[in-house]
Amino acid sequence: MKRRKFITTSLKGGLAISLASHYSFVSFQEKYTRNQLIGKDESSIVGNSYTTKMHKETAEAFDKMKAAAAKENISIELVSAYRSFDRQKQIFEKKYKRFTTQGLSPIDAIRKIIEYSTIPGTSRHHWGTDIDIIDANVPRPKNVLEPQHFHGNGPFCKLKDWLNIHAESFGFFEVYTDNPNRKGFKYEPWHFSYALVSKPMLQEYKKLDIKQILQEEKIEGSMYFTDEFIHQYRIENILDINKKLL
Repeated sequence: MKRRKFITTSLKGGLAISLASHYSFVSFQEKYTRNQLIGKDESSIVGNSYTTKMHKETAEAFDKMKAAAAKENISIELVSAYRSFDRQKQIFEKKYKRFTTQGLSPIDAIRKIIEYSTIPGTSRHHWGTDIDIIDANVPRPKNVLEPQHFHGNGPFCKLKDWLNIHAESFGFFEVYTDNPNRKGFKYEPWHFSYALVSKPMLQEYKKLDIKQILQEEKIEGSMYFTDEFIHQYRIENILDINKKLL
């Protein structure tokens, strides 16, 4: 084997072993509590505002990705990162009251909400690993988080093209892809997750009794969260995501 080929092969092998070891180390070391997983414990969160709070490891990786994008004249701006249980509860219950007041039945209101918004206690943003991002170097449309802004002639096309090529090398993966066979939440080209932390957190989250938690937290409308509804929500909204994040 030629020296250059040997070195390249060795480096790739070493990287694979390193990443595998890191995943194993994280999974072995971290024992996430119920409150961490549902956004009621910020002990691993750094940052001091709605658009800067993240899991400490996510924040380090994000800073590296942001710096790399800046070299291409792309200014990655956080629209949303860590979101507490209470904040998600406010969002959910405000929509629930509005839709039921407009005449929707409680379950239809809930189904309308979960087209884009998560039920409190079930959001990936509770983990501090997931981010919603745009490019601050282009004119900002009125509603920034719209899929059309990231494709065609949209203002965030350059950002999306860059992320398609580079995001995974920093550990970030698109969560709700445009796979036509995917169910659950609609396509979100702005939503990325830091896999080195979110994957082991998802494994721990899957062990929780979601229905019991939602009833314990007295979320408005939780009386309509039947076993059948929770089963479908778990399969479609929590687990039907980018396969690389499972």
